[in-house]
Amino acid sequence: MSEAPTYSPGLAGVIAGESAISCIDVERNKLNMRGYDLVDLTEGGASFEEVAYLLLHDDLPNAGQLAAFCDALTVERHLPDPVVQMINAAPKSAHPMALLRTAVSSLGYCDIEAEDNSHEANVRKAVRLLAKVPLAIAAGHRNAQGLEPVEPRDDLGLAANLLYMLRGDDPQPYAVDAMNVSLILYSEHGYNASTFAARVAASTLADMHAAITVGVATLGGPLHGGANEAAMEMMLEIGTPDNARAWVMDALESKRKIMGFGHREYKSGDSRVPAMKQAGQLVLEATGEDRWRQIAEIAEETMLSEKGIFPNLDLPCAYTYYGLDIPIPLFTPIFVASRVSGWAAHVIEQQDNNRLIRPNHNYTGPVGRTFKPVDQR
Repeated sequence: MSEAPTYSPGLAGVIAGESAISCIDVERNKLNMRGYDLVDLTEGGASFEEVAYLLLHDDLPNAGQLAAFCDALTVERHLPDPVVQMINAAPKSAHPMALLRTAVSSLGYCDIEAEDNSHEANVRKAVRLLAKVPLAIAAGHRNAQGLEPVEPRDDLGLAANLLYMLRGDDPQPYAVDAMNVSLILYSEHGYNASTFAARVAASTLADMHAAITVGVATLGGPLHGGANEAAMEMMLEIGTPDNARAWVMDALESKRKIMGFGHREYKSGDSRVPAMKQAGQLVLEATGEDRWRQIAEIAEETMLSEKGIFPNLDLPCAYTYYGLDIPIPLFTPIFVASRVSGWAAHVIEQQDNNRLIRPNHNYTGPVGRTFKPVDQR
C-alpha cells in the first residue's frame, strides 16, 4: 500500500470549510462575530435577539428591524399539538436533552416549509426554532415535575421568557441580564463539533430541522455542551472552597478529566469567560451565595499554576445558572436555546453555496484476506 496521507487526530488544525459567520482571532484572543467583537456586544448591552438577528441577517438590526424580528418571534411562541403530546407522553425520567432532541425533530414534520431549503424559507424556519425551542425546554421540565406549562408573555424577551416559563414567576432584572449574557456568549463559536455536524447534515440537503437535530444530539456529549453540567457536578463534589485545591491536585494526580477547563482554539484563555464571570458575580451578590464562585476561582488558580490551563465558558456559566436556581440537567438545553441561532446561520450558509462534505480517511485494517465458505471457517 502507498504511504497514507498525514492524519490529524480530531481534525485538529484541518481547514474544513470557509465561513463569514465567526472566527476566533487567536493572536488577539477574541471571538469575531460577523465583524463584531463578541465582548463589545455583551459589554455594549446588546440583547440576545440583536445577536440572533446579526447571525441570521449578516449585520445588527436597526430599531425597526429589531422590532419586526421580535414581533416575528412573539408570533411563533407556541408549540404544535403533536409536539405538546410528545412532550407530555415522555417518561418523567427522560433527560431534557433527549426530550429536546426529539422535540426539534418533531417540529420538522409540523413545519409547512420543512422541505424548502431556499434561503428565505431557511431564515423563517430559523426564527420559528428560536421561538419554539425555549417553549419545548420549559414544557418538558414542568411536565417532568408534574406541573402545568407556563404560557410565554408577549411583553418579555427571549431570556426573560425562558426564566419565566421555567419557574412561573417574574424573573429579577439581574437574572434576566445574566441569562441574556449567557445566551449571547453561547450563540456561535465557529466550526465546533455540533456546528460541523449540522453543516455535514445540511450539505446532504437535509432540511433545517434535521440539521439542527444533529446539532442538538452532538451538543449533548459531555465533552461539548454537556461540559457545563459536568463542571457544576464537579463543584458540588468539591463542596467547599477549603477542599478545592486538594480536589484538583488529586484529580490531576489520578489523571481525571477536570471539566470546565481548556479549549482547543484558545491558547491564552477563553475570551468569553470575563463577561460570564461578571454576570455570574452579580447573580451571586444578589442571592448571597458565593461558595461556587470561590470554588471555581481556586480551581482556576490551581489549574493555571499546575498545568497552565485556563477555564472555558462552561465553568462560570455553570455556577451562574446554579445561582439562578436552574436545575443542572437544563444547563445544556439552555445552551441549545442559544446555539440554535449559530447552527441555523451555518445551515443557511452551507445550503446557499452547497457542496457535499465527504472527507477521506486512512484505512488501518487488515488486507489480503481470502474468502472461505462458511463450512470451512
